[in-house]
Amino acid sequence: MNHKFSKIIIKQIISFIIFITTINVSYAQGYISETIQHDGLLREYSIYVPESYDGTTNFPLLFNLHGGGGTIAFHIGIADMSPIADTANFIVVCPQARPDPSDGNSFNWIAKVPGTFDDVSFFSSLIDTIASNYQIDQNRIYACGYSLGGDMSFELACKLNSRIAAIAPVARTMQANPNSFCSPVHPTGVLTILGTDDITSPYNGIIYQGVEYYLSAAATHSYWAMHNNCDTMAGVNIVSPSVERYGWSTASGCTYVEELKVIGGGHDWPGSFGNMTIDANIEIWQFVSRYDINGLIGCITTSINENNGLNDNKVFPNNKQLIKIVDLLGRESKDLKSQPLFYIFDDGTVEKKMIIE
Repeated sequence: MNHKFSKIIIKQIISFIIFITTINVSYAQGYISETIQHDGLLREYSIYVPESYDGTTNFPLLFNLHGGGGTIAFHIGIADMSPIADTANFIVVCPQARPDPSDGNSFNWIAKVPGTFDDVSFFSSLIDTIASNYQIDQNRIYACGYSLGGDMSFELACKLNSRIAAIAPVARTMQANPNSFCSPVHPTGVLTILGTDDITSPYNGIIYQGVEYYLSAAATHSYWAMHNNCDTMAGVNIVSPSVERYGWSTASGCTYVEELKVIGGGHDWPGSFGNMTIDANIEIWQFVSRYDINGLIGCITTSINENNGLNDNKVFPNNKQLIKIVDLLGRESKDLKSQPLFYIFDDGTVEKKMIIE
């Protein structure tokens, strides 16, 4: 094991141990424990309903999913969304994964052996159950999750897309070969929060003995950018010295895909443990709440050219026209990747973007 890799492992272990010692299980106060019968099993979930809920207004619903082998209480300790729900007026649901018979009955969202079980129908039933008890906005149902819970968020966006408006996976890229299982039917908001030094869910994906199991971060974002008719070039904003925000937008300026890239980050939930310059809870709600089942609220989506490349005649917001694209040295180019390019418009404005591979 090389020295750099050892330092990364030690850093992540120390970070996680410090966090574990500070978890306060009282965070679960205010959540109501419930059960639902599904597929021959009694499934557990905890639901948080803000005091502002009085049954006269439809509230958005956010599923917040624990990691592999995790529990509801532990995940609430990591990612309690109830304080935000109190002010933003939405309902939070934290379900418990089922025991995976193909993995020693550990709590998994996605079975280790394909075909063992499929939780997508469970979430559909859970939505129906919650909707029978509470007034929820069926156009604004979201999912976020940590690690394997992030994996399940992708599953819901792919396989329950008709009911899921936006997702926010943390510490997990997408499973490989998405065209074989992913069938989104509407523009779908996708935010990822990923650490570049994550050794559990590597930033560059997982390939083992020549078989790809998980996409790289770049391929994950590329998939969703293409689905949402976004430009292949991402805009970049520096949030802090350790966090960069990338956004992929449509020709009309609708941003459907974002990444919070945590430089040097591990298998973390920023704001709770690991990077502390951003708060994943806040970032997640600020992102997903902008979308409903029809797409980005208040934004008219238009298509870009078929190959998702750059189109010099493209119309941008406010009907401004692109004059040229130059690199840092002023050379005209639209083909350079992984370095800043500058869009120069006829109204005198300049936008910096970057194609990420």
